[in-house]
Amino acid sequence: MLNLPPIDPERLGRLLAEARKARGLTQQEAAAHLKCSRPILIAIEKGTRPPKPEEIIKLASLYGRSVHELVRPGEPVADLQPHLRAIASKVEPGNGQIEAAIQTLQRFAENYHELERLMDAPMNFSFPPEVQLSNYVKIDVLAEDIAIRERNRLGLGDQPIYDLCGLLETDVGLRIMYGDLPSRIAGMYAYTGALGCCILINRKHPVERRRASLVHEYGHVIVDRYKPGVDYLTHPGKKPANERFAEAFGMCLLMPSTSLRRRFNEIVSTTGDFHVADLCRLSNLYFVSVEAMAYRLEDLRLIPDGTMKHLRESRFEVRKAKEILQLPQQQETNNSYPDRYVYLAVHAYEQAKISEGQLAGFLEVDRVTAREIVEQMSQSTSVMDDGTVEECRLDFQRSLLAEN
Repeated sequence: MLNLPPIDPERLGRLLAEARKARGLTQQEAAAHLKCSRPILIAIEKGTRPPKPEEIIKLASLYGRSVHELVRPGEPVADLQPHLRAIASKVEPGNGQIEAAIQTLQRFAENYHELERLMDAPMNFSFPPEVQLSNYVKIDVLAEDIAIRERNRLGLGDQPIYDLCGLLETDVGLRIMYGDLPSRIAGMYAYTGALGCCILINRKHPVERRRASLVHEYGHVIVDRYKPGVDYLTHPGKKPANERFAEAFGMCLLMPSTSLRRRFNEIVSTTGDFHVADLCRLSNLYFVSVEAMAYRLEDLRLIPDGTMKHLRESRFEVRKAKEILQLPQQQETNNSYPDRYVYLAVHAYEQAKISEGQLAGFLEVDRVTAREIVEQMSQSTSVMDDGTVEECRLDFQRSLLAEN
């Protein structure tokens, strides 16, 4: 017999309903799997009829979830979904892909919170002060000032940022994951007091676009922190002030005017000109798209307005240009989950606080892949004095403070 921890029937019913919807199943289909009537399933999802242990097992299997994920103890995590759904439904009502992404973000938040509880390792939040937008303030000037303030607060100076996701997770406390969204959507975010800011970035987009989307969401943390949002690549009509701020702030943060002007002037002073090749090299240095760099240089009045438009009309091929120039490939993780999340899950497994099946569930992989992840994190490659390469296993649980 399955021993279940105490759980609020209404919370369990909500989790079961969300899992069913994420699987794309109707109440009738789920009821047929349980061999019960649809009214009984409705009562289970409403919390008026607690499910039996064997019913939870059957539904968890049908929905592709672990039993632990549905019945784990602890206070329920704030629901991020209703407001995000309300926003998305205004633009694209009934879009199943957006609905699945919203549920993915909620599950990520809940799992992250659970891992922190198990490991007694709460996230340290260091959010920037909020900024109120005003009709009397120029958005682009304000965005530049706030970007400079943030760089100073985080000790970044005016140099390019490479590990952007790691920086915002470790130094700010943002919960960031990458998932599948419709191509026209850049990302979504939501904030609660207990979880902080949770962000989902579209992993289908090129890496430079993902970085731009991430700093855009960071801009929303500054100007409308408590207002969840779904960010589209394009906006019909005039962009609202908060969107214009987030866009300008992101570009200023990634491409600070001080170092960008300095490097531009050095190029022009040395060669007497500024070529397309120089534009490509600068975009690679700052880890942004050529388009973003061109628009930023236009905004700073360093190159003529319309430069990017002319390049696009001439069918300039960025990828081919980078290959010809042999520009180094900037590295960015393609993992769905941030490093801290994975570390917490693996360490919880190594300390026997979760099972191998639960580890696989937290990482959303099969058990074989979960074991491989644990193995990879526990090994290091070393080059010996004689030039041989050796794999050594690392004992992460060995104390460096205890006496030998």
